[in-house]
Amino acid sequence: MTPPGPGRRERVRQGTLAEIRAAARTLLVERGPEAVTINAVARELGMSGPALYHYYAGRDELVGAVTADLYRDLTDAMRTARDTQNEPARQMMAACRALRAWAVAHPAEFGWIFAAPTPPAGEQRPGSLRELAGYDFEQVLLEPFQELWKSAPFPIAADDELDPAVRDQLAAYAARFDRKLPLGALHIFMACWMRLYGLLCMEVLHQFDFVYPNLGPLYEECLRDIAALLGQEGAAAQ
Repeated sequence: MTPPGPGRRERVRQGTLAEIRAAARTLLVERGPEAVTINAVARELGMSGPALYHYYAGRDELVGAVTADLYRDLTDAMRTARDTQNEPARQMMAACRALRAWAVAHPAEFGWIFAAPTPPAGEQRPGSLRELAGYDFEQVLLEPFQELWKSAPFPIAADDELDPAVRDQLAAYAARFDRKLPLGALHIFMACWMRLYGLLCMEVLHQFDFVYPNLGPLYEECLRDIAALLGQEGAAAQ
């Protein structure tokens, strides 16, 4: 027997929550992150500030909900691109290109997600919408990376070859999830992500416009380097 769906009151509440998050996103895009306050969002919707607190306990909760929405938007774009490919390495390349396309098209949202410091693991609220959405985003790249390691392992450092501080931090990170990668492979995954993230930040924040107003070719060069590092030289071809 199919369980009953949400009642009318809950549907109305969920609709209002979505309107609040949409108004916050509009303020972010049009006026910047500082403009996203409880009172400003309430004014956009014709509500009072106290009324909005019936839906979100405060700005931190609203920020977490908006961040989760943005993560889901980005994740959907990357997953859609990834799933057009059948081979793990090509899936990664497609997802990475979708990541850049989304970041360039949504600079304010990219900055909201990635330019602010991420709370340390011990300070994040377990099971929060933000944490779950961030985990789903991570999986879009990590899943094909794991499949690639399983089907075509590439050279990695042994655990005792890693700097002890690096090894301990990777082990702590891996322990929080059901990881199936050796620490050396996880180290390569993180190194690849840092390169891509650095390029995206420089492009979206216009930090390198004085030399490269178009960082697209350098991003493609980075993808080719990553593919070669993983022993998949041809995977980055468009």
